[in-house]
Amino acid sequence: MTDIRRTLLWVVFTMSLVLLWDAWNKHTGQPSIFGGAPPKPAATAPAEGMVPNGVPAPASSASLPAPAAATGTGAASPAAAASAATPAAASEQVTLTTDLLRATFDSRGGDLVRVELLQQRDQKDRSRHVVLFDRSAERLYLAQTGLISARAGAALPNHLTLMSVAPGERELAAGRDTLELRFDSPDVGGSKLVKTYTLRRGEYTIDVRHEVVNTSTDATIDPQLYLQLVRDGNPPPGESSFYFTFTGPAVYTDAGKFQKIDFKDIAKGSAKHDRSADNGWIAMVQHYFASAWLVPQGQTREFRSAKIGDNLYSIAMVLPLGELAPGASKVHEATLFVGPQEERRLAALAPGLDLVKDYGWFTILAKPLFWLLYELHALIGNWGWAIVALVVLLKIAFYWLNASAYRSMAKMKAIGPRMMEMRERLKDKPQLLQQEMMKLYREEKVNPLGGCLPILVQMPFFIALYWVLLSSVEMRNAPWIGWITDLSSIDPYFILPLLMTASTLFQTWLNPTPPDPVQAKLMWIMPLVFSIMFFFFPAGLVLYWLTNNVLSIAQQWWINRQLGVTK
Repeated sequence: MTDIRRTLLWVVFTMSLVLLWDAWNKHTGQPSIFGGAPPKPAATAPAEGMVPNGVPAPASSASLPAPAAATGTGAASPAAAASAATPAAASEQVTLTTDLLRATFDSRGGDLVRVELLQQRDQKDRSRHVVLFDRSAERLYLAQTGLISARAGAALPNHLTLMSVAPGERELAAGRDTLELRFDSPDVGGSKLVKTYTLRRGEYTIDVRHEVVNTSTDATIDPQLYLQLVRDGNPPPGESSFYFTFTGPAVYTDAGKFQKIDFKDIAKGSAKHDRSADNGWIAMVQHYFASAWLVPQGQTREFRSAKIGDNLYSIAMVLPLGELAPGASKVHEATLFVGPQEERRLAALAPGLDLVKDYGWFTILAKPLFWLLYELHALIGNWGWAIVALVVLLKIAFYWLNASAYRSMAKMKAIGPRMMEMRERLKDKPQLLQQEMMKLYREEKVNPLGGCLPILVQMPFFIALYWVLLSSVEMRNAPWIGWITDLSSIDPYFILPLLMTASTLFQTWLNPTPPDPVQAKLMWIMPLVFSIMFFFFPAGLVLYWLTNNVLSIAQQWWINRQLGVTK
């Protein structure tokens, strides 16, 4: 048993060093041991000839889409090259401002090309707001909509069509709750598209109304509406190399539930997600923030993911609108969410939308823990003290389980000298040594695993709480005391990590010393190795571990004192 424990300790120690080295490689821009080269620095437009998703892609930077051609999905989309490229006219950018959003639209297709979140501060530069959507040299992330036809050879207004902008207010005035922006397309293929965005006070959602008009006098049209999110494959700015959070597209349906899609799988053509349903939504997810296209339940829809350029990816939802007779029109209402992953707000918008706040395997435990943390914050008014209070409640809930573990460790410590003497006396007789040790355990009623099993039972709860704190956008810019002004950022003076390291070492000192000298050394080295990682963790996570350590030390010291076990 001793040899097995020694082997396991060496495996854990070695893997810890490997993970730390890999994290350092990613932090310095070197290739990851597990994931290959880091993402490319910038995204480029779709290559000529590419018609991803069945959704229009530009033939070149200076041309509009050519007439549609049949695709393998039964829908038609513009071909890659026009017979004669037409220089594109300059587009106009329009910015709307509410209390929460500053949104910039482009009259080329009526795209939403930039969103600034006015209540969220940038982690690196607190004087700036978080910019989620962006179209710049550093970032490409935007929302597009338009029409494609189910009939081969038919061209309809899409996100490459230059539209006219209706006049109106550009900033939400005092006493008003809504702000509208309308784009009108020219006649394309006997059809027009009127796109109206409505922004609301206090909301991260944007209502998007599409009105399709058949302007022809003798032909029907069969339009399909696509709602698309496009972004590069780079991680968000400021992403930590010492813990992983998912960045990429996601699809949700009632049947398939929440399905994350890796950029690498899209690039390989092996992305797995539901392809059609009469419910569900699409999203782009990153740490703390998300965007999503939402439409009412009961409408048939397709879900399409594609690589549309170098380091550029899309997730699209395509909805058939049915045939339109000459002179007829059709209106479709959709909702675009762009904002922070505030769990309760998301849950109220659409079924399953709160799952973009990804807890992974521990969702079943993490959700009730977040609920409790949220209620504690409502009572206390400070997220840092709410974290402390939650850890206290967990320690109370597991008090007797911990007590059992600490009593077992205390008994192991009490018989430690006898085990050391026995080990020295029988070092040349390993079989007899094991027999004598088992006899000693029976006589003293000590279970050598009694200190491990109760802790293992609790680990899922504390790991779930770890993910709650790591994933909750409520921690961003949330102060605790004094120098801790943001629980989602590292401690600027490393006071909490130093205290956590000291508490971990003190807790190690309280534990029984293994009779094996190698194990005894590892018992001190491993806490130091793990503590190094906490210097790069958000302050809220370190506060959680430090509180847990302090309470564990207090309980262990009290039980040791009751049993008369001292150093």
